[in-house]
Amino acid sequence: MIRSSLSHVLLYVQRQASSPLRYVVEQLVLACFGWVPTPIGMLLRAGAYRLILTMRGVPGIESGVRLRFAGNVTLGDRAYLDQGVYLHACPGGISVGRNSMVMHGSVLHVYNFRDLPNAGIWIGDDSLIGEYNVIRGQGGVRIGHRVYTSPMVQLVAVNHEFDDAARPFVEQGITAQGITVEDDVWIGAGAVVTDGVTVGRGAVVAAGSVVTRDVPPCTVVGGVPARVLRRVGERPKGERPPVYFARDSIA
Repeated sequence: MIRSSLSHVLLYVQRQASSPLRYVVEQLVLACFGWVPTPIGMLLRAGAYRLILTMRGVPGIESGVRLRFAGNVTLGDRAYLDQGVYLHACPGGISVGRNSMVMHGSVLHVYNFRDLPNAGIWIGDDSLIGEYNVIRGQGGVRIGHRVYTSPMVQLVAVNHEFDDAARPFVEQGITAQGITVEDDVWIGAGAVVTDGVTVGRGAVVAAGSVVTRDVPPCTVVGGVPARVLRRVGERPKGERPPVYFARDSIA
């Protein structure tokens, strides 16, 4: 029984960090600094977390952010992780670009324990991952610059095989082709993008859509499954609502 318990503990640690020593170091740093609130805590983490992950410049990390395989996490200058974010960066890693934000409750999970060749999650500069997004990166998820995802979006770069009715699907393996979201894309609330899809530059995915095939650049898609509704720039009929800009916009 003791041997069995030890093997379970070891398996747990192997799913949390690259080595037992790294697990101890990462958990110690998180325990000492991960709970500290207010900007004081963010300043402390901006220094202390350099011991366990890669920082380029000075990113902002709120209290209560969970990190696993922190050595595989890279944060760009002024990147921001909100409270309740969970990054599990096992082999393949997670990279969040300069000025990009990952908002409250989002889960970015590589979960590559099958030696998948393209696993990882890469987010470009000036992008925003909305509240309670789920990004699964077994096949690799590449998100470009100035990409905005609304709340509850899912990007799932993995799929189960299930064609053999005589075998449980969990014994039939997975496919992991990857997802690419090019620059200047907006994905609406609750949308799901499935494995193998590329969302072209400048496209818009309507709320609640299920995207199962590539989205052409500069198009608006919507529905289940999603289809092209119109080109970006083709205004639908009706009165144009007021348009507001950021305070620092030059427009």
